[in-house]
Amino acid sequence: MKHAIIVTGGKQYRVAEGDVIFVEKLDVAAGESVKFDQVLAVIDGETAKFGAPVIEGASVSANVVKNGKGAKVRVYKMKPKKGYRRTQGHRQPYTKVQIETINA
Repeated sequence: MKHAIIVTGGKQYRVAEGDVIFVEKLDVAAGESVKFDQVLAVIDGETAKFGAPVIEGASVSANVVKNGKGAKVRVYKMKPKKGYRRTQGHRQPYTKVQIETINA
């Protein structure tokens, strides 16, 4: 099975064809395709290619399934004996993509 390691949103992902992953929000609408050019490595069975730092000419194409927000995370700050309490919520935006092809 062919695998690749890509970089997007400051994070690295190990992907194979057909995988569905959640990445940091991209400015692409649902149903459109996106191309990841920063490919660090491609592993295909016994053979492997590694870039320094990226493989020239390699890319991974994917289809955007949807854009959304993750689960709410509560941020609570408190200073004891001072009466200071703050609650804040945060929902991290994400883009759900399905990997189509790995070109190396």
